[in-house]
Amino acid sequence: MTAHRPEPLTEPLIPMPALTPEALRAAVEKLTPSRVPAFVQDLVEATTSAQQNQSLAPLRTFVHTWGVFVAIQRRPPLAARLRHLEEVVGAGTEDPTEAMAEIRAIHAAAEAEASL
Repeated sequence: MTAHRPEPLTEPLIPMPALTPEALRAAVEKLTPSRVPAFVQDLVEATTSAQQNQSLAPLRTFVHTWGVFVAIQRRPPLAARLRHLEEVVGAGTEDPTEAMAEIRAIHAAAEAEASL
């Protein structure tokens, strides 16, 4: 059931880092070390695309994506809730409307927290 709410938000494990590749990478290394290879791959792809297209848009998208990721992962109960909601939507066994609305709310709050 998607109506379950997570425990009240705890203090974040780390402060919100600067929105630079170096600071975001350090945060990913602390919070979710298993995601570092995906972070590096995304950074390489964004850098390559930015150079090829002579546009900063791929780098802005990279910073946005990983900034939101870090903002969520800093609070383990929130990250766990998001994973649960994504599983509900992916399973397709119940109406995903409430879960999708909560996922959007989590992402919007993370964007605000990261000043994106």
